[in-house]
Amino acid sequence: MALDTPGPAWFLGLEQTAGRGRRARPWASPRGNFYASLLLHPTEPPEQIALRSFAASLALRDAFVSLTGLPGAFALKWPNDVLLNGGKVAGILLESTASKTGFDLAIGIGVNLIGAPDPAAVEAGATVPVSLLAETGLRVTPEAFLDALAPAYAAWEALFIAQGFAALRQEWLAHAARLGDTIRARTGTQTREGVFETIDPAGNLILRMSSGPVAIPAAEVFF
Repeated sequence: MALDTPGPAWFLGLEQTAGRGRRARPWASPRGNFYASLLLHPTEPPEQIALRSFAASLALRDAFVSLTGLPGAFALKWPNDVLLNGGKVAGILLESTASKTGFDLAIGIGVNLIGAPDPAAVEAGATVPVSLLAETGLRVTPEAFLDALAPAYAAWEALFIAQGFAALRQEWLAHAARLGDTIRARTGTQTREGVFETIDPAGNLILRMSSGPVAIPAAEVFF
């Protein structure tokens, strides 16, 4: 990716040969699925830049709803997944590097438009992957999906710049998966179980345990 490209700029890949997700895990990448990155050059502090994962989540949901007309089918899983009928249909990965004027940020997005990884290959307890085609019968090309996603993201980015994270946080919580339910959050070798109470103004997961609420900045969540 050309980091010196003036942003924002979308890069759409029609095929991936070495896709990866969080923690550098391999990402199944059949042709026909959606693989894209949005290049931005934000100037905020790193902790603010990372909140754009919520903007991306909201934009993905907007794109899905506009294409399917099924608002009740989609939910947002903390920290960076989109669910369709309870299964993982999309994921987000943020990568940033320091630049002379701030940061170069790439928001990588993968969407299972026509195919999903074999559930047997997924870690036990993890959210089962699904595809848009299998769940809805709707076949969407990567180009058509980008046509829906790009303006949706632009709208959330503008709101984030104008009003900060508060407006995004409220809307994200309105579509959050398992809010108020008991979940497990794994960080390294530690797993905590508690009630998913909210996300705080910094985007941290707030898990209410018997000892009180705990703020978790990063974790893998299991239902």
